[in-house]
Amino acid sequence: MSAVLPEQLAGAMDDLPSLPVVVMELLNSIEQEDVDIAVLAKKVSHDQALTAKTLRLANSSAFGLQLKVTTIQQAITYLGFQATRNLITAAALTGCFAENRCAGFDHKAFWRHSIATAACARILARQMRLNQDIAFTAGLLHDIGRLVLVSSFPDKYAQAIEYRKRTDCTLLEAERAVLGADHMTAGAALARHWNFSETMTLPIALHHEPESKGAGFLTAIVHVADAMVHALDIGGDKDEIAPAVSPVAWAALALNEETCLHVFRETELQFAEISELLLMG
Repeated sequence: MSAVLPEQLAGAMDDLPSLPVVVMELLNSIEQEDVDIAVLAKKVSHDQALTAKTLRLANSSAFGLQLKVTTIQQAITYLGFQATRNLITAAALTGCFAENRCAGFDHKAFWRHSIATAACARILARQMRLNQDIAFTAGLLHDIGRLVLVSSFPDKYAQAIEYRKRTDCTLLEAERAVLGADHMTAGAALARHWNFSETMTLPIALHHEPESKGAGFLTAIVHVADAMVHALDIGGDKDEIAPAVSPVAWAALALNEETCLHVFRETELQFAEISELLLMG
């Protein structure tokens, strides 16, 4: 089987769908506090579909607002800038990549898993007293490399899916066997192409290898969230094998049984509503 060459992967970036300019600004400023909120709110408001989807999310019970918001500026005022940025990013990303390009790839199951991992990472970050909003975005984006491979090399990825079924291996192993590259490599290439910060790039590039030097604590959170969501079988991919949990990442979070059960319950509750709103229509 011919491998996907690094230069092919790099060249594929230019052919991928582009996100709205305002979403790129939000993603590239994820660690900045001095963003002009009014300007960004106005830019988002020009995209009516994105605005409607974001406001549906903001008004859902998952975010606990006591009153209904009708503008992006109000959402920022009551939810906070980072939480609203999460919603805008999620709303844009889940409608960005074309569906049904690759035989055997379940687009809905992919996003169900990604949204659940985002919700779980957010809950874990709160337990660890870390930034919940950055954790949510990292969880949402952790498998984005799969969409890169599906969009750019659909025939090869369909072969990888068949290889996984035939050999009963993980999808990561199948990607490496068939394409000679995996979704972590592809995701890291996209993160660099989209000028993501190192903080956001690391969980995408290393979420299956959180014990790697310099991987960071956010990567450990996303790794454990990914594993928990696989354990809950939220994505609905009956053929997927849950990846092994890194003892290093698990030890870093030091979760007890009571906390795990709480995280499981809250993840299922938040996922149900968020996914319905993001994936409707």
